[in-house]
Amino acid sequence: MFREIVINSDPHETRIAVLEDARLVELFVERADDRRVVGDIYKGRVNAVLPGIQAAFLEIGMPKTAFLHSSDMLETMLDFEMFDIDDVSEGRDRSREEHSIDHYLQKGQEVLVQVIKEPIGTKGPKVSGRLSLPGRYLVLMPGLNHIGVSRKVTDRDERQRLKGILQELRPSHAGLICRTAAEGRTRAELAADVKYLVDLWKEIEDRAAEMEAPALIHREMELTTGLIRDLFTADIDRLVIDSKEVYKQVLDYLKAFSPELKSRIKVYKGDGPIFDEYGIEAEIEKSLERKVWLKKGGYIVIDSTEALVSIDVNTGRFTGKRSQEDTILKTNLEAAEEIARQLRLRDLGGIIVIDFIDMEMESSRKQVAELLRNEVRRDRSRTKVYSISELGLVEMTRQRERPSLVSLFSEDCPTCGGVGKVLSQNSVMMRIERFLRRVAAHSKEKTIQLRLHPDSATYLFDNRSERFEELEKQLDLRIDVREDPRLRRDDIRLVFPRMQKDVTAEFTA
Repeated sequence: MFREIVINSDPHETRIAVLEDARLVELFVERADDRRVVGDIYKGRVNAVLPGIQAAFLEIGMPKTAFLHSSDMLETMLDFEMFDIDDVSEGRDRSREEHSIDHYLQKGQEVLVQVIKEPIGTKGPKVSGRLSLPGRYLVLMPGLNHIGVSRKVTDRDERQRLKGILQELRPSHAGLICRTAAEGRTRAELAADVKYLVDLWKEIEDRAAEMEAPALIHREMELTTGLIRDLFTADIDRLVIDSKEVYKQVLDYLKAFSPELKSRIKVYKGDGPIFDEYGIEAEIEKSLERKVWLKKGGYIVIDSTEALVSIDVNTGRFTGKRSQEDTILKTNLEAAEEIARQLRLRDLGGIIVIDFIDMEMESSRKQVAELLRNEVRRDRSRTKVYSISELGLVEMTRQRERPSLVSLFSEDCPTCGGVGKVLSQNSVMMRIERFLRRVAAHSKEKTIQLRLHPDSATYLFDNRSERFEELEKQLDLRIDVREDPRLRRDDIRLVFPRMQKDVTAEFTA
């Protein structure tokens, strides 16, 4: 598989695309006025402790208060000084289950926390007291005492070698985790990474001691540098950048940390926009649509709700050449592969329910589930896939750290409020009648000005004119219909002309 990263850098927006065999699988976007905050470390002040949900809310200097759950706390979060490197010992990692969160946190207390999930919708950022500082090869976790190796390092001997090195290098005040990029690296390279991270943590401690809460203590790397650190490993074949300035920044970073990868970086020299050249722009447009067509003619439909993401699989135009079971199996297999790609591309998270087409054979169900599991293993976010149920449903979860791609590039429709539906014209007409009956029953006014969207006014004149003439006589009202293009299509405005007063709210049920 040929993997490459394509970077489109603009003064107002940076976009980073990850391609596998020329197909877009991941997209990261950062705008100048909307910088990502995951990884940032804050000195926060507790403003509410809620034992009922075992959580606390903290002021960290952002527009919305941060949410801290008890499961994301270090046990030693009794005061800010718990982060002093001499205060964390092997014997202090006791279970927290016997105590409520108000045993550890009180209102007004100051603590160091790290953002682990971006603000999404009406929710503020989610933070953790378990800090982690990622380097090129390792992750330093102040206040913890364990070591670990990425699950993506599968060779048993290599895992043992790395664990041995970590045992030697681990500082007394922190834990260490080997990232995938550490595979095959020498002890000297890992030691240099540990020194860099320990020095960085010391700087954070010093800065935190000097500043008053709420305050930003440490800012995670900018999008480009951070993703180069996290994504640009030996299994990436090429990195293409359309900015000479960003190219130089990436080159300087690699010279210090991974000089062997410098030859894989290229500057884009084409005439047109780089994303057009690679066909990425068209893929981004498609990622905003509900329906995704499959190569053989089937399709999947993706819908997001607050509770979960539902994905429906359909055969569409694909009829197959053998049996119905074979047609369904091929559609489901193709859908499983595409669903895994769409989850990464759209950055969908939380609970995901996939409605595959019903398969009669158990072997077919296992084949589809196994393919889906294999495909999501490429995903950097944590995922868990359960077996296909008797109804053909697959339940899975995917870690969510930031808003999805759709929410980044779009906003709720001001007319339908994001549900994708508006009242039918027939329903609008019936609603108008109910309004007018309330006016006749509760007001002495005999002339009503009815303001409608042009589409609704046209429908009324073409289809309901006789009905409204009868209604005027029945209710003893004179109805003056006016077009108002400023209104939504299913909006209605009632005005008393004599007083020039909008009375819509008064006669709303």
